[in-house]
Amino acid sequence: MSQLSDRAYSLFEEQQKIRGIDVEVVKRKMKSLKIETPSWGYGDSGTRFKVFKKVGVPRDPYEKFEDAAVVNQLTGACPTVAIHIPWDKVENFGALKSHAESLGLKIGAVNPNVFQEDEYMLGSVTNADPEIRRKALNHLIECVDIMKEVGSDILSLWFADGTNYPGQGHIRQRKQWLQEALDQTYKKLTPEMRMLIEYKFFEPGFYHTDLADWGMSFNAASKLGPQAEVLVDTGHHAQGTNVEHIVAYLLDEGKLGGFHFNSRKYADDDLIVGTTNPYELFLIFYQILDALAYGDDRARRSAENIAYMIDQSHSIEPKIPAMIRSVLNIQTQYAKALLINHEELQEAQRKNDVLGAEHAIRSAYEIDVTPLLVSIREEQGIPHDPMRAYLDSDYSKKIEARGVGGSSW
Repeated sequence: MSQLSDRAYSLFEEQQKIRGIDVEVVKRKMKSLKIETPSWGYGDSGTRFKVFKKVGVPRDPYEKFEDAAVVNQLTGACPTVAIHIPWDKVENFGALKSHAESLGLKIGAVNPNVFQEDEYMLGSVTNADPEIRRKALNHLIECVDIMKEVGSDILSLWFADGTNYPGQGHIRQRKQWLQEALDQTYKKLTPEMRMLIEYKFFEPGFYHTDLADWGMSFNAASKLGPQAEVLVDTGHHAQGTNVEHIVAYLLDEGKLGGFHFNSRKYADDDLIVGTTNPYELFLIFYQILDALAYGDDRARRSAENIAYMIDQSHSIEPKIPAMIRSVLNIQTQYAKALLINHEELQEAQRKNDVLGAEHAIRSAYEIDVTPLLVSIREEQGIPHDPMRAYLDSDYSKKIEARGVGGSSW
């Protein structure tokens, strides 16, 4: 570090010691935080109005992994990459796995796609047509087989199934069809695999969505067994929803499996995580860290096994810098949450000291963790400022040879 950075870190460390925080413990926990990036976040994507094609985006899954490797090298936190099928379907998944490993990466969650083919216009696993339901189920099982080929242990499920008009579909029947598909897929999992069930309260089914909230996903997962858990997408909630409350509830039930990090401005995702409400992200981490430190065995096990994944399709942003910014935002809020003095907080809670408890939370959030993050990165041998390091590199020039368009949805 520079002398200026050295002095800033020494002051930071001294201040945290006064607050009762062991900075070395915080560093160890920060270094263990791993964040999965999505293959689709490196490719062209867009809004419902248009896909904006960029220069240099990947032309195939192999190039997506090359870009993901740059993010991992600069941040030291992203050793796995989620894939989406059929967007990332290749003839030889063994070759894709080997390619990932040659770049210091592993294939992470496998995400089936049962929403983009014409047959799925009125639903996939909840479609009234049994042949379409069978096609969707076969695809889910195909993705489990792909997991076995690439060494993945997470099947990440999101369904666009729903209806737009009253009476369009039989809601209870659709619920049963959905559970049947989940059950048949669950039975194909190997013991080390997990099924994470996502939810979204609206869109594209504007009248009803078959998996509309965390309670429905929780109910479905509970019926399946211990290998099924809930996936919380931070963008899939109505305004005003207390996402950290949902997190705490699922932790206590031992059913929080993972996150898809992004940011909602209205009620959808794809904005960069931590850009519009970083305090919410901080409070989510507070609930997780509290469960790790003070939860019962079930809550603690759930918190220990959370899969942290980014789910963003960058429309107007350059892909790699957008992913780096996402990772940095997560790291910043996680670091702040690690600085909460839980003893002070719990004492205030026991005394019903409302403002004292709120202060214990807010004071950690307001700390500048830049000196801490710079020190950690120096110890890891990565750039102090990963974004600046990327912008100063020649990688963006190198990938211009790919041309315009790449591999879009």
